[in-house]
Amino acid sequence: MAIEVRAATEFEDVRALVGPKRPDANVCWCLSYRIPSKQNQALRGTGRGDLVQQLVKQDPPPGVLAYDGGEPVGWAAVHPRAGTSFAGNRKIPHVDSLDVWSVWCIRVRPGHRGHGISHQLLAGAVELARSYGAPAIEGYPVDNGGQKVDLTMAYVGTQKLFEDAGFTKAADTESVLNGFPRVLMRLDLQG
Repeated sequence: MAIEVRAATEFEDVRALVGPKRPDANVCWCLSYRIPSKQNQALRGTGRGDLVQQLVKQDPPPGVLAYDGGEPVGWAAVHPRAGTSFAGNRKIPHVDSLDVWSVWCIRVRPGHRGHGISHQLLAGAVELARSYGAPAIEGYPVDNGGQKVDLTMAYVGTQKLFEDAGFTKAADTESVLNGFPRVLMRLDLQG
């Protein structure tokens, strides 16, 4: 399987990974951390997809997609932290004042899991941040100690996934997901 990871600039491909089966359904669309909470709660039905359609046209794009033979099979959301809800999140600390990027959602389609695509998505997110001059990139995965994470909550990744990509633990957080503490993992992109 030859996986290609590239910037998420094709709306239909993003929709295939994070959109609903019905266009008017209220699903995340990977906006929960990307936009302010009030805006996120106010968006209903097709408004969420309409916003994502605008985001894929912006520079930088809202994330990266993994393709297997042209078929979109994975998604990772990545953006400058200052443009996400992590900028003001009280449970996830800022370790310094650098204009770091955040990666907060990694999703692989059913039938494609277990092939290392999440590792390739994280590497693609790192490369996207690096290409825009980010000094560092952070993720906020769970420290699950090797225990199974419920698939609906696995989108944040695990500490091991980030360690495998060269990230190091920079801080504990006050955030808990699926009963597991989340940690702040960071990769320096300078030098």
